[in-house]
Parts: sequence; structure tokens; C-alpha cells
Amino acid sequence: MSETEREAMEYDVVIVGAGPAGLSAAIRLKQLDADCNVVVLEKGSEVGAHILSGAVLDPVGLDALIPDWQAKGAPLTVPVTDDKFYMLGEAGQVRIPNFPMPPLMSNHGNYIVSMSNVCRWMAEQAEELGVEIFPGMSCSELVFDENGGIKGVVAGEFGKNPDGTQGGSYEPGMELHGKYVFLSEGVRGSLSKQVIEKYNLSDGHEPQKFGLGMKEIWEIDPAKHREGSVTHTMGWPLNGNAGGGSFIYHLENNQVYVGFVVHLNYKNPHLFPYMEFQRFKHHPMVADLLEGGKRVAYGARAISEGGYQSMPKMVAPGVALLGCSVGMVNVPRIKGNHNAMLSGIAAAEAAIAAIAQGRSGDTLTAYETDVREGKIGDDLRKVRNVKPLWSKYGLTASLVLGGMDMWTNTLGFSLFGTIGHGKNDAEATEHAALHQPIEYPKPDGKLSFDRLTNVAFSFTNHEESQPAHLTLKNADVPVRDNLVTYAGPSARYCPAGVYEFVEEAGQDTRFVINFQNCVHCKTCDIKDPAQNIVWTTPQGGDGPNYPNM
Repeated sequence: MSETEREAMEYDVVIVGAGPAGLSAAIRLKQLDADCNVVVLEKGSEVGAHILSGAVLDPVGLDALIPDWQAKGAPLTVPVTDDKFYMLGEAGQVRIPNFPMPPLMSNHGNYIVSMSNVCRWMAEQAEELGVEIFPGMSCSELVFDENGGIKGVVAGEFGKNPDGTQGGSYEPGMELHGKYVFLSEGVRGSLSKQVIEKYNLSDGHEPQKFGLGMKEIWEIDPAKHREGSVTHTMGWPLNGNAGGGSFIYHLENNQVYVGFVVHLNYKNPHLFPYMEFQRFKHHPMVADLLEGGKRVAYGARAISEGGYQSMPKMVAPGVALLGCSVGMVNVPRIKGNHNAMLSGIAAAEAAIAAIAQGRSGDTLTAYETDVREGKIGDDLRKVRNVKPLWSKYGLTASLVLGGMDMWTNTLGFSLFGTIGHGKNDAEATEHAALHQPIEYPKPDGKLSFDRLTNVAFSFTNHEESQPAHLTLKNADVPVRDNLVTYAGPSARYCPAGVYEFVEEAGQDTRFVINFQNCVHCKTCDIKDPAQNIVWTTPQGGDGPNYPNM
């Protein structure tokens, strides 16, 4: 904890992050005990501002939390009407039939949603129950008790100069203390990362794996719009260069979510994930859909992909990790929001039981047991081998072997046991000399766009007078090591153009961090080969402001 003196406020439970996990926890706490004092701290300018998840939502979590969600006006209005899978080649596509797929892959009964809007609605439900929600409140530090457990967080610190000193308008923020602290920051949250490292929560578990998800919202020709239609593709343009694929979801008002995911364990440092996404939109099937339409929003975010075997221990004294802070995405289903909600419910139930027994600041082991042995664990165990099979054997083999494994797991056993992931995504990056550079076509400004143009459609803003929230452990590493050995991959893996190597006549190459462009995807914190880039939380309200993502 810092030397700065701050006022403190006391709560029963302090929740960091107003995503589906944090809001579910808040609602369930108040459902179980109306007198429970709950606060939710959200770094975005409003609830939903940092939620990049236009998604197909399995409503199982919402059913458990608010069974009458339809009567209460939840923004789940577009049921899935058809579900298609395609293998793409450069000039065409082959549809993969649905009938060989295990039942868990079906989207029947699911909804195409804006999770930004779902979270805004959930926040309304929470506030009606008496939950205090403070948007624009970044949590910059953990607060520890005398025994080394976590008793709270520092929130609302503003006004530091770029060099980190206190400016004339400095506000120290407040300490918010709780009997328990829930961290629901999403993927690679800065406080969650500290907790995992401090308490060695990853020991005995596989390394977490990640993908980079990029998404645009398009308004398309009404004649081409098919409300409720869901399409997923694999293959081109990635082919053997990386794992990943696309999604195209038709929501209401002639809008379509067009998304692309690149698994971050790719070997070739010349790979340019953002440009793979832009190239994908020129496939004839996709180009025909988007022609005559317009892009109205853009965003990017890392996705946890390690699955069941990569989930770290979720609890330490006084703290619990929820949702994507743990990594609860079902990779083949491309779904994690339902598990995030279920994790919030489980954490709330464990905390209320502990508080009723007069406990505080201890380890909520009941929460972890519920997650691993309950619905979440059951959901993730069945698909635990799909990602490592893909990584080890490639797309075609993984379709066969992964499909077989999902079927057998549905029947209660696995042909493969539990397969490990091996290297983390940073370690998977190979030397540039081992790979050929990849040539990418120039964006045409109609279907494909350069990064900086697209960043403007994420409505990102950072106050430039604050300290950069992207820092280097060693300032020499980017040019001395990463540029020489890996051809400077940060200039490509960032989907917002934050990093660049500047060469000027008569001067040494400089590494420049344009932190004001950052869309908070966390890819740099994950993929940097030297693990030299550290992502920290900027002051509250800064970052993207997604309107309907």
C-alpha cells in the first residue's frame, strides 16, 4: 500500500468491475441479504462502456439470477434462428453440417445480444436492490490487512503528472474496505494479475492461453439482413499461420456484429492479427454481405482460452476472482458470459454464508468448490481438450479429434484425459529469422480500414497529462531485443497502433508508446516475447466508450 493518506469507507463486499460477473455477484448478495452493504467500482465512464462482447448469450446464468428477466425487460430480444459453420478458402467456402456436432454446440434457445446493454440493464436491477455503483472509478491499488490478506482497494485516484508525481489537481482517492473483495476485472485484470502472482494461484495449473478478439458493428442493406442468424468460419485467411476464426451475428435494426479471433499462441512474429481481420472481410461471402453497408463501431479485447486446466486457484485471504479474471470461456462455443454470471452467483452465496457465520477476510473455499464441481466446471471439462488439440495438431485434425472428444465427454469419459497447453503465448513466439514476412493488402477504406481510422470508431479517450498506463520493465528491450530478434512484433500484434519503431536519419531507432490509442485489449501484456510491457489501469473513465458492443 502507498504512503498517501486516504479516507476509508467500509462495506461488506467490494466488487471491482461492473461486467456480468461483478453485477451478478452484486445482485445475488442483495437477493440473499437485503442489508448486505455492497459497492461496485467500474473503471469505464459508464457501466457497459468497456464491455466488448456482442455475443450469443446462453441465458442459463440469467435464468439462475433473475428468472423473470423477460418480464423485467432484459435486452434479450433476438433469439438465434439459424446457426451455420463454414470452412473458408480464399475464393469460396464449404459448409460444415450441424448434425455431427455434439449437442453442447447448438445455439437453440440462445440470444444475440449486446453485452454492453445487458450490463446496463443488470446495473439497473442491482441499484433497485440497493447496490452502490460508481462508474469512472479505476482501482489502482490493493489494500492489505496486517496478516497479508486483502481487505480493500484504492479507487478514484486522479491528477497525477505524466512522471507520476502529484499534480496541482491531485485527488488521492479513497480506500474501500470489505469483509471480502471480488475482482471481476475481465481478462488479464491488473489487480487480478497481482493477486495471482502474490499468492501463487497458478501453481499446479496450466498456463492461461488467450486469443485476440476484434469486432466491428456494421449497418447493412436491409435486403441482406437476417435477424437471428449466426455464422462462424474457420480456415482462410489464417490457414496454418495461426488458430482462430470469425463470427457474424445478425442483431436487430439491420446491424451485424462482424468479429475475428486470432489465437495468441501463433509462432510467426510477422503475423499481423488486425490485418488478418481486415483481409477476412474481402472474402466473397463476407464482402457480399457488407457491400453497401457502413461500419459504425470498432473494438478489440483479449479472450481467455485456456479452459478448465488453466483456471488458477480462485481464492486467497479476503479475495475471490470472478469470471474472466479466472478464465471461464468455453472456446468451441465462443461463450463465457453465462459462466461469468454463474461465478458471480457462486461467489455471492459463499460470501453471504461466511458473513452469516461471523467470518471476514478468510479464504472462500466454498466458492472455488462450487465453480470446479458445479455447472461451470461441468461446462468447461467437456471441452477442455479442444484448444490444446488445435494448438498441437492444427485445424483439420482438431475438428475430428476435438469433436470426438466433446462427444465422449458428453457421455462421461475422454479418449485423451486432460491435455496440457505447454508454453504460454509469449513463449510461443519464434525468432523472425525462422519465418517469412507476410504481405498484407492495403485497406481500401470501404470494407477494410487502417488501425487509426478504426480506433476512432472505438470512441477511445485518454487524458494525455496523466502517467502512461503502459510501461516498460526495461526501456532497452524493445529495440535491442524484440526488434532485432522478433522483428518488432508489438508494432503488429496491437490492434490499436499503440506501439511503433521510429527511424529517423542520423538517429537511433526509437520505440514509441502512443498510449492514448489504447483500447484496453491487454494483448501487449500477454504476447510481448520478453514480457516487458506492463498494462496498468489508467484513471477512471478513460479508454473506449463502446455504444452497443
